[in-house]
Amino acid sequence: MEIIGIILSLVLLITFAYKGFSVILFAPIFALLAAMTQGFSILPSYTELFMVKAVIYIKSFFPVFILGAIFGKVMEDTGLAKSIAAAIIKGLGKERAILAVVLACVVLTYGGVLLFVVVFAVYPFAAALFKEADIPKRLIPGTIALGAFTFTMDAAPGTPQIQNLIPTKFFGTNLYAAPICGIIGGLLILCLGIMWLEHRRKDAQAKGEGYGNHTLNEPKLEESQTGSLPDWKIAVLPLAAVLVVNFLMTDLFNWNNAMLAPFQAMKLPLVAGDIKSVISIWSLIVGLVSGVLLALAVGHKNLKKGGIQAALNAGAIGSLLAIMNTASEVGYGNVIAALPGFKEIAASLLSIHIGGSPLMSEAVTVNVLSGITGSASGGMSIALDLMAQDWLAWAHSIGMSPEILHRVASMASGGMDTLPHNGAVITLLAVCGLTHRQSYKDIFAMTVIKTLTCFAIIAFHTMTGLL
Repeated sequence: MEIIGIILSLVLLITFAYKGFSVILFAPIFALLAAMTQGFSILPSYTELFMVKAVIYIKSFFPVFILGAIFGKVMEDTGLAKSIAAAIIKGLGKERAILAVVLACVVLTYGGVLLFVVVFAVYPFAAALFKEADIPKRLIPGTIALGAFTFTMDAAPGTPQIQNLIPTKFFGTNLYAAPICGIIGGLLILCLGIMWLEHRRKDAQAKGEGYGNHTLNEPKLEESQTGSLPDWKIAVLPLAAVLVVNFLMTDLFNWNNAMLAPFQAMKLPLVAGDIKSVISIWSLIVGLVSGVLLALAVGHKNLKKGGIQAALNAGAIGSLLAIMNTASEVGYGNVIAALPGFKEIAASLLSIHIGGSPLMSEAVTVNVLSGITGSASGGMSIALDLMAQDWLAWAHSIGMSPEILHRVASMASGGMDTLPHNGAVITLLAVCGLTHRQSYKDIFAMTVIKTLTCFAIIAFHTMTGLL
């Protein structure tokens, strides 16, 4: 009965999220439903468990959400993001349309632009290019998903996306953890993804299928529009600033643990116990601030009505929905994790001893929870909050570096998260003017590829010991 209550709660949450209902509202409702079936009091479960865990997540990662959203909005409103996308797509041309769109997404996401902004920035150019090359429009979502939702989100060392940041808090690592495994995993995802999409393109071409007749969200890219964009060489400077400053602050700046002492002495709630757990967050904050300032400096002349104020306000407001969605999912997961029925599930996940290391247990757990919540960052946060200390102790007992725990957790979060109820998937399809029926097959192919790649990297590390 206990496990049935959990399963019912999960099915209801997935169903409602898939139908477009806000998880901010319904995640606590279904969490409390599960709690009630197992004898927990409703109000304490809400205020003392759900809200506490949600607030802890917001405390840790809200600065990155708001700065990332502002950076993305400034890059979008100044035309800098579109300039980069247009330059890459125009440079490679219609003969390499799929690769061009993927690389445009790769550059933007690795440079720190939020995934949602990348979708809006790249889609108009992708649609125009696919139409010119007569490639079925239904392949655009899978192409953008490969470039934005996969290896530059969680595998590539140094990526400033939240999915690569979260493990640093639990394992004391930085964004560059396990670089060899990350690079190999990223290249494997890229190659397999391109192969799949090219196979689909050739198959459609052999059947005589072209771009198709579409009327929904069809972009109109006039020459005057693309010609008025900033020079791409200038546009990449803010992206480079985020990466370079973040690297300098992470690896070369000397962070002194004494900086935390006055705040620890105040006995404030949620203060970090050691500076190692916040260095990566602080470094990324400095990097994103540098990127925002540089983007405004080089692109402010291209801002439309409302100027800097409108861009900053829109980015700040936009970040609230993203952080609250994820925090609500984290709160939901922690209520479920506290229930007696979940203890059996957790014990089963921890008992996965394939390969004699915690990596398989970690990969399966993070994948499952990311799939359940439809959120890479939400699912990973729940998994690490529950089991990171057990995995870390297990790793220490066999002499395993926390770096590989970081990379596997990050890559696993980007596995089954892109199931149909995932918010980014729903947004991507809406922007492209397509449906799950038309395009989800290719998005799911990317989901399968990145999930299998995570386990391939575990095998690679187990055989070679390389990080």
